This record gives sequence, structure tokens and C-alpha cells, in this order.
Amino acid sequence: MNVDDITYKINGCAMKVHNTLGNGFQEVIYQRCLAIELERAGLGFAREQEHIIYYEGIEVGTRRADFVVENQVIVELKAVTILEDVHLAQAKNYVVAYDKPVGLLINFGSTSLQFKKIFNPKYNQVNPANPKIK
Repeated sequence: MNVDDITYKINGCAMKVHNTLGNGFQEVIYQRCLAIELERAGLGFAREQEHIIYYEGIEVGTRRADFVVENQVIVELKAVTILEDVHLAQAKNYVVAYDKPVGLLINFGSTSLQFKKIFNPKYNQVNPANPKIK
């Protein structure tokens, strides 16, 4: 399954959760529900997978991504009214640190479900809608 198919399925699962629960719950509730939907969709995933962070080759700590799906896509969940730049930066850092081609930042906290797709610059992704934009 390619990355676009995986992200499409993840987005569908997130939409089902948001349509069922709406907004207003804590992030962990959405995380548990999304795990149920990912499993129903037949997607392999790891939840709260810990990863070591290095600074110039020295271990400085660990971080946990909410989901690593099909070992290709990092999924970071939020349950906030408004997504801020810091949330996007966190998701991008996870995509790079975990060395995955794509990440999804999904916010359940707004009245409408919000998605942001993050690309790892290492993989030099090309935007299919406009090949000049990465």
C-alpha cells in the first residue's frame, strides 16, 4: 500500500471518529477511538511508539509519536480549538526524527476536523497537483 492510500484511509478513520464524537474530548479519547478505527480499516500501527532523539550523535531524550501507521506515516493528534505553528513544528520534527516520508497532524478539537499533511524534505516529495511545489 502506498503512502497516499494509507493517509487517505487514516483521514477516513479520523473523520468517522470526529463525526461520531464531535469535538470537546481530551486527546487520549480520540487516540483510543482512532486506534479502533485504524484496526477496523486493516491498517497496521504502533501507538505511542518511543523514539530516541539525538543531538550531534548524543542521545538527549525520547519522544513518542501518537501513531506510526504501516511503518510509513507518523500521525500526531491534537484536541485544541486552534492549531498553532508549534503543533505543526512538532509534527514535522517527528516525521524527520522517525525518518518517515509523511506525517499527518489531525486536530479533533475544532468544530470541523482539521488535517495537515507534513512531508519529510529528505524524501524530496513532489506535489502531484503542481510538480514545481514540494
